[in-house]
Amino acid sequence: MQLSSLNFTNGATIPGEFAFAVIDPASHVSLSSNRNPHLTWKAAPAGTRSFALICHDPDVPSRGDDVNQPDREIPSSLPRVDFFHWVLIDLPPEQQTIEAGSHSNGITAHGKSGPKVAGDHRGQPRHGINDYTGWFAGDPTMAGDYYGYDGPCPPWNDSIIHHYVFTLYALDVATLAIDGQITGPKARAAMAGHVLAEASLTGTYTLNPRLSK
Repeated sequence: MQLSSLNFTNGATIPGEFAFAVIDPASHVSLSSNRNPHLTWKAAPAGTRSFALICHDPDVPSRGDDVNQPDREIPSSLPRVDFFHWVLIDLPPEQQTIEAGSHSNGITAHGKSGPKVAGDHRGQPRHGINDYTGWFAGDPTMAGDYYGYDGPCPPWNDSIIHHYVFTLYALDVATLAIDGQITGPKARAAMAGHVLAEASLTGTYTLNPRLSK
């Protein structure tokens, strides 16, 4: 199975229009258009009954002490953890493309609605919440359940370039059984034993001007 995008190649930089924020020389960052990228896939195995898509950043600092502090950079030696940017499950087996901007086109304060995918009249695909849900939990202007895709926004003082891994899973079940809100870890657990094939595409992104040159 193969996964690709019209917007970036494997290992290349994700364009700013598909990020949550871009570099701003005056204020470090400014909000971006936050569109989901175009994705397409082929060569799914026989017996595929649904697809699941997860995008995660494995490079997020495990502690927030140094995040976005103007007098220092986050050290590269700091242990890193996963941050989930997109969880989409129960895609029908005949689907082979997700159009750019079809699941996110702008930033929605308090998060986009879900789990039902807006505009999909089949009622099958479901969005999970992404980890901006926890990130904004203490901010009354932004707090909410962030369903669907929200793009890269790594700390602007991080000393490493972040990687955003889009992984498509071909599954032998039409619907994943998940209790309560759908999250990245829950989706991964529910897929165990049901994955027929998987394919990944990785893009990179940074908001640190020193690393973007």
